[in-house]
Amino acid sequence: MKSKLLLLLTLSFLSLSAFAMSLQEAKSQGYLGEQPNGYLGLVQANPEAKAVMDDVNNKRRAHYETIAKKNNISATDVAKLAGEKAITATDKGNYVQDASGKWIKK
Repeated sequence: MKSKLLLLLTLSFLSLSAFAMSLQEAKSQGYLGEQPNGYLGLVQANPEAKAVMDDVNNKRRAHYETIAKKNNISATDVAKLAGEKAITATDKGNYVQDASGKWIKK
Protein backbone atom coordinates (compact mmCIF):
# COMPACT_ATOMS: atom_id res chain seq x y z
CA MET A 1 0.00 0.00 0.00
CA LYS A 2 2.89 2.38 0.76
CA SER A 3 4.26 2.02 -2.80
CA LYS A 4 0.81 2.85 -4.18
CA LEU A 5 0.70 5.97 -1.99
CA LEU A 6 4.17 7.01 -3.15
CA LEU A 7 3.10 6.64 -6.79
CA LEU A 8 -0.04 8.70 -6.17
CA LEU A 9 1.97 11.38 -4.36
CA THR A 10 4.50 11.53 -7.19
CA LEU A 11 1.68 12.01 -9.66
CA SER A 12 0.14 14.67 -7.45
CA PHE A 13 3.34 16.72 -7.45
CA LEU A 14 3.50 16.44 -11.23
CA SER A 15 -0.08 17.69 -11.45
CA LEU A 16 0.96 20.87 -9.64
CA SER A 17 3.34 21.73 -12.48
CA ALA A 18 0.96 24.44 -13.70
CA PHE A 19 2.31 26.46 -10.78
CA ALA A 20 5.94 25.42 -11.38
CA MET A 21 7.23 28.81 -12.48
CA SER A 22 5.61 30.83 -9.72
CA LEU A 23 6.20 28.15 -7.11
CA GLN A 24 9.80 27.57 -8.16
CA GLU A 25 10.45 31.30 -8.21
CA ALA A 26 8.97 31.74 -4.73
CA LYS A 27 11.05 28.83 -3.42
CA SER A 28 14.30 29.85 -5.10
CA GLN A 29 13.95 33.42 -3.81
CA GLY A 30 13.53 32.09 -0.27
CA TYR A 31 9.90 33.06 0.27
CA LEU A 32 8.43 29.55 0.50
CA GLY A 33 9.67 26.27 1.90
CA GLU A 34 8.49 22.71 2.37
CA GLN A 35 7.21 21.63 5.77
CA PRO A 36 7.09 18.14 7.32
CA ASN A 37 3.29 18.36 7.43
CA GLY A 38 3.07 18.18 3.61
CA TYR A 39 2.28 21.83 3.02
CA LEU A 40 4.24 24.88 1.93
CA GLY A 41 5.17 27.42 4.56
CA LEU A 42 5.98 31.11 4.34
CA VAL A 43 9.68 31.64 5.09
CA GLN A 44 9.65 35.39 4.37
CA ALA A 45 6.62 37.63 4.12
CA ASN A 46 5.65 38.33 0.52
CA PRO A 47 2.04 38.74 -0.66
CA GLU A 48 2.61 37.12 -4.06
CA ALA A 49 4.38 34.13 -2.51
CA LYS A 50 1.60 33.79 0.06
CA ALA A 51 -0.99 33.68 -2.73
CA VAL A 52 0.97 30.90 -4.46
CA MET A 53 1.33 29.07 -1.13
CA ASP A 54 -2.40 29.29 -0.35
CA ASP A 55 -3.38 28.07 -3.82
CA VAL A 56 -0.93 25.15 -3.84
CA ASN A 57 -1.78 24.17 -0.26
CA ASN A 58 -5.51 24.11 -1.07
CA LYS A 59 -4.85 21.84 -4.05
CA ARG A 60 -2.55 19.62 -1.98
CA ARG A 61 -5.16 19.34 0.80
CA ALA A 62 -7.84 18.27 -1.67
CA HIS A 63 -5.50 15.75 -3.27
CA TYR A 64 -4.42 14.32 0.08
CA GLU A 65 -8.07 13.87 1.04
CA THR A 66 -8.76 12.03 -2.22
CA ILE A 67 -5.80 9.70 -1.70
CA ALA A 68 -6.79 9.14 1.93
CA LYS A 69 -10.36 8.17 1.02
CA LYS A 70 -9.18 5.76 -1.68
CA ASN A 71 -6.79 4.07 0.75
CA ASN A 72 -8.93 4.28 3.89
CA ILE A 73 -6.31 6.21 5.87
CA SER A 74 -6.20 9.70 7.32
CA ALA A 75 -5.42 12.74 5.19
CA THR A 76 -2.91 13.74 7.88
CA ASP A 77 -0.94 10.53 7.31
CA VAL A 78 -0.95 11.12 3.55
CA ALA A 79 0.19 14.72 4.07
CA LYS A 80 3.05 13.67 6.35
CA LEU A 81 4.27 11.14 3.79
CA ALA A 82 4.05 13.83 1.13
CA GLY A 83 5.99 16.21 3.38
CA GLU A 84 8.83 13.71 3.75
CA LYS A 85 8.92 13.22 0.00
CA ALA A 86 8.81 16.97 -0.72
CA ILE A 87 11.61 17.74 1.73
CA THR A 88 13.78 15.00 0.22
CA ALA A 89 13.09 16.34 -3.29
CA THR A 90 13.73 19.99 -2.39
CA ASP A 91 16.53 21.55 -4.42
CA LYS A 92 19.74 22.60 -2.75
CA GLY A 93 19.56 26.26 -1.72
CA ASN A 94 15.82 26.14 -1.01
CA TYR A 95 14.28 26.08 2.45
CA VAL A 96 12.83 23.19 4.41
CA GLN A 97 11.43 23.20 7.91
CA ASP A 98 12.87 20.86 10.52
CA ALA A 99 10.82 19.04 13.17
CA SER A 100 11.25 21.95 15.62
CA GLY A 101 9.79 24.43 13.11
CA LYS A 102 13.10 26.08 12.20
CA TRP A 103 13.71 26.99 8.54
CA ILE A 104 16.91 25.51 7.14
CA LYS A 105 18.51 26.21 3.78
CA LYS A 106 19.09 22.83 2.16
